[in-house]
Amino acid sequence: MTKPLVALLSGAGISTDSGIPDYRGPNGLWRRDPEAEKLVTYEYYMGDPEIRRRSWQMRRKNRTLEVEPNAAHRAVAELERAGFPVRVITQNVDGLHQLAGLSARKVLELHGTARSVVCTECRARGPMEDALARVEAGEEDPSCRECGGILKSATVMFGERLDPVVLGDALAIAKACQVFIAVGSSLQVQPAAGLVGVAADHGARLIIVNAEPTPYDDLAEEVVREPIGTALPRLLSAMTEEYGEG
Repeated sequence: MTKPLVALLSGAGISTDSGIPDYRGPNGLWRRDPEAEKLVTYEYYMGDPEIRRRSWQMRRKNRTLEVEPNAAHRAVAELERAGFPVRVITQNVDGLHQLAGLSARKVLELHGTARSVVCTECRARGPMEDALARVEAGEEDPSCRECGGILKSATVMFGERLDPVVLGDALAIAKACQVFIAVGSSLQVQPAAGLVGVAADHGARLIIVNAEPTPYDDLAEEVVREPIGTALPRLLSAMTEEYGEG
C-alpha cells in the first residue's frame, strides 16, 4: 500500500514534555510575565542595550540547548524510518525534531532556530553555544566577530517577518500532503495556522492533537485531547500498522 505524504505542524505543546514552557497556554510565559515579551521583540531588542543584556541572560538561564527530545518527537522520526514521506513544519525553535533523528532537510522551521545566532548587520551566523560561552565569560552583549554588529538569536522575533522561502515551502507541503497533523499548537498565530485550512481545502485528512480547543477543530476528521507524549506515538503507530511497515 502506498504510504501517504504526512505533514506535521508542531507547536509549543509538543515540547513541554521536554521541559520547554508553552508561551500562550493558561500558564504560558507571556501570560505570566508580559515584560518577557519585550526581550524577544525586534524593535526593543535593537533599540535598547539593557533589553539585549536581559535577553542574553534569559537565554543563558533557560538552558534550551540542554533539553532532549521526548516520545512525541521520537515517534515522528520513527514514522520516517517506517518508510513514510514525512515533512515537519514547526513553530518551535528548539531543534528537537532533528535531535530525535528526523532528517534536517525535512524540517521547516517557520520561526527560525534558537541553536544559532545571526548578525543583524552582515547576516553572519554561528552556534548559539559559542555566543552563550561569551556571555558566561563576562560579555553582557556579545557583538558580531565579523563586523561588530548586533548579534541576535536566529529566531524570528516579534516584529520580524517570516522567511518567505520557508513559508512558501510550507504552503506547498500543505497543498500536497494526504495527511496533515497539527500537534501542540493553539492554531491562533497566522500564517502558520492558515496552513491547516489550506491542507483541508486540498483534501488532506486533518488530525488535531491539542489540549485546548482550536479554531480549526470543526474541519478535522479527528480531534485528540489526550497528552501529546502518549497520544501522538499511539496515533503514528496506528498509522504505521494501517499502511504496513517498510
